[in-house]
Amino acid sequence: MNIDISSLDWDKTDGLLPTVIQDHKTLEVLMLGYMNREALEQTQTEQKVTFFSRSKNRLWTKGETSGNFLHVKEIFNDCDNDTILIKVQADGPTCHTGSRSCFKTDFNQNFIFELENIITDRYENPVEGSYINKMRKKGINKIAQKVGEEGVETVIAALAESREELVGEAADLVFHLLFLLKEKGLSLKDVSEKLIDRHN
Repeated sequence: MNIDISSLDWDKTDGLLPTVIQDHKTLEVLMLGYMNREALEQTQTEQKVTFFSRSKNRLWTKGETSGNFLHVKEIFNDCDNDTILIKVQADGPTCHTGSRSCFKTDFNQNFIFELENIITDRYENPVEGSYINKMRKKGINKIAQKVGEEGVETVIAALAESREELVGEAADLVFHLLFLLKEKGLSLKDVSEKLIDRHN
């Protein structure tokens, strides 16, 4: 989804708009850069994030030397039309230090979204002998049954076992629930939307 470049307030910040880059799945903030009109035009045309480098005084496509491109998924402008948000799929580390993000955020809390991506990849690129491949061959009944088994084991762990064992069983339950959702063509987004509806 592109945005109308002419609707942005380029004069407010001398022709350069701050641009926040966010992982489209985990929602982790990856970096901040700046764009002029030409950089945004190139970004929307090529669907790879291009910034205006203030130090080099030229356009700079993220990944042009490292190969770690940022592929555009969605572009938004804020309510004042003077800031851009781009959700991306990153080819590799975003930070020049080799880290996923230029900010020291806690990625662990968002790993559930990455796990959903991994499960999707196993569907799109089956690996012979992998757990997901074996379970898929057994069919939906077995996948659903596994969620039930993990749910019972989670309850038992909560009532009679240690914190570590409960965390382990809960992890198994979440994994198999994500697996079941994928098998049924659903995602965390669908579940989140239902929770929002109920909350409202």
